[in-house]
Order: sequence, then structure tokens, then C-alpha cells
Amino acid sequence: MTEIEAKLQLDGFDLDVSITLQHRVTALFGPSGSGKSTLLSIISGITKPDQGRIVIDGECLFDYKNGINKAVHHRKIGMVFQDGRLFPNMSIEQNLRYALSFTPKEQQKFKFEQIVSMLEVEALLKRHTNELSGGEKQRVALGRALLSSPRLLMLDEPLASLDERLKNQILPFLKIVAEQINIPMIYVSHSKEEILQITNNFINIYAGKIVN
Repeated sequence: MTEIEAKLQLDGFDLDVSITLQHRVTALFGPSGSGKSTLLSIISGITKPDQGRIVIDGECLFDYKNGINKAVHHRKIGMVFQDGRLFPNMSIEQNLRYALSFTPKEQQKFKFEQIVSMLEVEALLKRHTNELSGGEKQRVALGRALLSSPRLLMLDEPLASLDERLKNQILPFLKIVAEQINIPMIYVSHSKEEILQITNNFINIYAGKIVN
């Protein structure tokens, strides 16, 4: 279970949310500028809220009142962004194996070969990022996030930068992860049609507030 309370005041924008996520896969739905990415940034520890509390599986990651604010690398949260954010100086195999270096072998949730096979990236391992299509980059970014053995996987508009052809190529892999990987997942999108291919559990956010 994931509990999130967060307040953040920015120029011309106020975020004020309080939600409890009990489903394994939850989508966060709302128009651009509604606060979806800001909320993920707060959960991951990239952005510090003005007030709030974040608890995942009983472990407190942030508590304003008690002065708790765990560093990003201690939160064990896997992130997939719109642009993949792969390391351009590494091969695809090096990008993927980099994620394994932060977790002792006995604590790793997935084997390298398992993720490579599931996401069908075997043929890409010796390539570099500039040789990949947008959809291939997102598959690698997803694999890297999973190989970090996260306690929570968050995908921030992972299809937003892709055309329809590439979206249709990567959606089946996102569905496989949603259905087969036993890790809590937050999927962010402004497309309800896209969300419904991943999960029926979604939360609406508008102008920084949760709405019914």
C-alpha cells in the first residue's frame, strides 16, 4: 500500500493531494499541467514538498513534521520518463546492467536474461542509444527501471513522445509488465484510452487536486 500526502506551492500553481493506492497498478489521469509529473517527482524524492508524508509498504520515505526525507537513491523507486533518459556513452547492455549495480545480488528481483527476454531487446544489447527508435529506447528504459529492483515503478507519460505506430509497438510490453510483474505501479497519462489498456484503476487529478 502506498500513502501520499503532499502540498507544494509554485508560481501560479498549488498541489494539494492526499491519496492511498491499494491496487497493484494505478493510473494517474489528467490534462497537461494538472500536476501529474510534479506528484511523481515528489514521490521519487526529486522534488521536496512544502508539507506532507509518503509511506510505501509501511516504510516512511518523507515526513515533513518528523524531518524525514530519504534521498532519491534510498527510495528504491523505478522511473520511466517520456524520453527514456538512457546513458548515451554506454551500450544498451551497459545501460541495463548499470541498474543491477545498486542492488546486492541476493536482493535482485529479476535476472538480466529474464528482463531482456520479456522486453525482446536481445538484438539491441550491443547497440548504442543513437541507433534506437523511440519505442526501442522506451523498452530499454523500462528494462533498466525493472532491473533496479524497485519497490514502486512509476511511468510518466511513457508514450507521449511516440507516434501512433511506435505507441502500438510498445503498448503490448507495458501490458505485459502491468499483468506479470509483481511490483506496485503508477502509470501517468493524459489519454484515458491508453490508460484503459493498462488498468481500470485510475485517479483523476486536475489543477493540483484529486477530483472524482
